[in-house]
Amino acid sequence: MNYLKTFYLAVMMLVSAHGYAGPVNINTADSSELATAIVGVGEKKAAVIVQYREAHGLFTSVDELAMVKGIGAGTVEKNRHNLMVTPPATRP
Repeated sequence: MNYLKTFYLAVMMLVSAHGYAGPVNINTADSSELATAIVGVGEKKAAVIVQYREAHGLFTSVDELAMVKGIGAGTVEKNRHNLMVTPPATRP
C-alpha cells in the first residue's frame, strides 16, 4: 500500500511540473512544442503556425497568432498565459 502512495505522489509531481514549464515562445517553438503548449491546436495546426511564421516573419505579439488560418482570437485568449513572443536579436 505504501508503494502505491509513493507512486501516486510521483505521478502527481510529474503532472504538476508540466503545468509550470513556463510560456512557450511562438517565434522559436517547433510544431511539436506548439501542439503541446496550445490547447485546441494539434500537430496539423501547429505545422500551419510554423509555415505562417516562415512565410510572414516572426510574430511581434501573441495577438498576431490569430492571423493564422484555423487559429481564432478565442484560442489565443485561452492560451495567452502560456504563450510569449521575444523580439528577434538586433545587430549593432
